[in-house]
This record gives sequence, C-alpha cells and structure tokens, in this order.
Amino acid sequence: MIQLLKDFPLLKEKIPYVSLGEFPTPAEKLENLGERIGVRDLYIKRDDLSGNIYGGNKIRKLEFLLGEALQSGAKEVMTFGAAGSNHALATAVYADKVGLRSISMLMPQPNARYIRKNLLMSYHCNAELHYFPDKNSLNTGMKRQLTLHKKKYGCSPEIIPFGGTSPLGTVGFVNAAFELKEQIRQGKIPEPDRIYIALGSMGSAAGLLLGLRAAQLTSRLIPVMVVPEAVTNERNFIDLFRKTNDFLHTSDPSFPIIELSEEEIGIKKGFFGQNYALFTQEGIEALRLMEKTEDIKLDGTYTGKTFAALLSDAEKENLNGKTIMFWNTLNSRDFSDAIRDIHYHRLPRVFHRYFEEGLQPLDHVESNDPVNS
Repeated sequence: MIQLLKDFPLLKEKIPYVSLGEFPTPAEKLENLGERIGVRDLYIKRDDLSGNIYGGNKIRKLEFLLGEALQSGAKEVMTFGAAGSNHALATAVYADKVGLRSISMLMPQPNARYIRKNLLMSYHCNAELHYFPDKNSLNTGMKRQLTLHKKKYGCSPEIIPFGGTSPLGTVGFVNAAFELKEQIRQGKIPEPDRIYIALGSMGSAAGLLLGLRAAQLTSRLIPVMVVPEAVTNERNFIDLFRKTNDFLHTSDPSFPIIELSEEEIGIKKGFFGQNYALFTQEGIEALRLMEKTEDIKLDGTYTGKTFAALLSDAEKENLNGKTIMFWNTLNSRDFSDAIRDIHYHRLPRVFHRYFEEGLQPLDHVESNDPVNS
C-alpha cells in the first residue's frame, strides 16, 4: 500500500485507487555528478523507474485517475497532450494494462525523436490517436469523439485532463512527499534542503509541495517552469494546491488544511527557452552531463531544462553543505523492443510528418535509433 493511504487510512475508503507502479522509487546519491559540480550531497529521486513497462511521474497520477475510471465502470479513457506527450503514452500503457481502451487527442509540437518512439508505443498499446492543429479544433474534435464513442459503446469515455492534472491526479504527488518522508525516516536519504522538479501542468509540483507541508518536511521546493507562463503561474498553482487540499481534507478531516501564498511558491523561470518542447542549449548540456557522469538519461523538454536550473544555482551559489535533490520525472524504461517491428505507416497519416520531417536542431540523432529510418 502506498504511504499516503497508510498514514490516512480513511482516504483508502473514500478515494479510488488502482496499484500500477513500483513504489517507493529509489532515492540515490549522485556521487560522480556531485563531485563534478561541487555539491557533495546531491541526490536524485528515481521516478524514471516508477513502472516496469513505462516509468516517469505520470504513473503516480494514473493510479488515482484510472482507479476512478474503473470504479465508474468506464470502458475507455480520453486524454490530451502534444504529439509526443509522455502523459498520453503513460495513459495508453496503463489503461491497456487494466483493460481500458484509450484515446489520445494530440496537438503539434517541435519535432523530436522521442515523439516517434512515443507514437509507436501508443500504437503498440492500442491507443486511438487523433491529431488537431490547435485547441479550438481539439475541443470540437473532443465533442465529436465523445458522441461517437458513446453511440458505439453505450457510455462516454472517462476524461483525463492534460498532464493528468486535477485534484484527484495531484493526490499521487501528495503521496510522493509522504513516501520521501518515510525514506528519510529509514535513513535512506537526509532531508533535502532543496528539491528541483519540472513545472508543466503543475500537478507534480503542487502535489509535492502540499505533501511536503502536510508531512511537516522543511524542504524548499524549486519548481522549474518548462511550459508557457500562461499555463504555469502562481495563481493557477495556488488554485490547484487549494482544490487538492480541500479534496483531501473533505475525504479525511485529519488531513490538515495548509495555507499557501504566491510568494512561497518560487517558480524558477529563465530556463523554458523560446517554445514548449523546443530544446535549449543549457538543457542539452545538462542532460549530457547527467548521462556522462551517472548514466541516467534526461530529455530536452522537461528534465534537461529543470536540471539546467539546478546546475545554474550550483554555479552561482554555494550549495556545498546543503542536501540537494533532483526529482527525475522522465521515463527511463526501454521499450524499443516493443516498437522495433512497427512501421510508422500504421499510424494515422497525419502523424507521418514526425517521421518524415527533420528533427529540431538540438536533437542529435543516434545512429542506432530504430525509428529514424
């Protein structure tokens, strides 16, 4: 049983949940990298290992979101994202695992090789893929698909929002903080002074901050902005934080009410770059350093930019003597065997452009990449 449900057993009776992941995820010291950047006590939370088939931060949310879908008797789930959405893929993987059909409603993004892999894996997991040029057409398409699927199967698909971010999905990262507290109690890691995490749809960071406060940990959360500020901002963060807090307190009155002001959030900006999913030089250098020193892979959209922020702080401040944690939200499970024999022509034609057009300049192609030929 996950730690949050152990500490607040009434939640187990009130909140839908299905076990999907491998928790707790490891908390490891980055000896080589810490020595390289002058941060002796540098740690990583390995959410990249959160699932046997596919890891990353989304499994924590999906344990509750798919739990709700199963409890409601849904036959399908529908979710949203960019063409290479890790969230859409995670939903496809784990919906398939629990016997639900999945529908991915996707939009354009700068081309990258991980898009190709994610699309092919979504196909492998029987996801129904749709593509829309903008949010207006996506909203129209969503209504149409909901009507079609209700007529075909007798009930509408369960909606899972962008990034799995809702009060229910965010509970998954409230649990992550209680999981971390237990690892600290067991002596597996000292309590971090700072925790760096990517700030996209905000569920991971908002849930983690709420959990840290509720668990009475003093770690300072550093959420690093990796999506446009119109989406990721203090006002939206507080709104999600409070709704999640209210949801948990209503479900179990022993869960505390936590007050949070905009000044306490401390969103770190300046590492997003020019566009969503457009890689930055700092992000690429950061992910190369992580791979070279620790053999852990990051990506150019989320984790590379987040780790670049940590490296910048290490260079500008004296972090030696502080315990610093990097929360790795990326999947590191290799699913190349599952997609090796899937040709991209099996995908809806509208997605072929991601296999036929060039990659963005900072995405360097590996010669043995099975989906680039």
